[in-house]
Amino acid sequence: MLPTLMLFAATEEAAGEIAEAVDASPLASLGVDGKSFVFQLITFVLVFLILKKFAFKPITKLLAERRKTIDDGVKMGLRMEKEKAKFDADLANVMRDARKEADKIIATGHKEAREIVREAEKNAARKADTMMADAEDRIAEESEKAKLKLEKDIVGLISEATEALVGQKVDARKDAELIDKILKGRIRK
Repeated sequence: MLPTLMLFAATEEAAGEIAEAVDASPLASLGVDGKSFVFQLITFVLVFLILKKFAFKPITKLLAERRKTIDDGVKMGLRMEKEKAKFDADLANVMRDARKEADKIIATGHKEAREIVREAEKNAARKADTMMADAEDRIAEESEKAKLKLEKDIVGLISEATEALVGQKVDARKDAELIDKILKGRIRK
């Protein structure tokens, strides 16, 4: 602070000398007082130096910090934009992969469903064949039973017819032999 005062004192003396020289100048004819101009100039310089030391440095420091904060925000925004683009690309890849996987699962499901239907059709055909074979067996059994019953009925009728023709009762053994002989003769024809 002391050097500033000494500078101020030295500048006052110099200002006085300059003011005397200026009074004789053409500026005085324009209404400009040289002495007050010099004092105003010295005051301006002193105020400028004080403001520079105590006000401009903190203000410029604050502005630099704000500029840095703004630049960091812009950089972060650009980085976030790049990350968003990368995220969107990754998301598109994941969605595409998921779609492929879903299509594969659906295709596998359709294939398995077709196989299940084919297997069911085979089982149904086997079951139908089994049912047909069982039905044929039952029909054969029923047919055999009907033939046997028919044969017994025929034997009875033949026995009655023979009895009516012969006019006498034939014993059971002779009757059976006669019927067998007739039936065997009919079967050969």
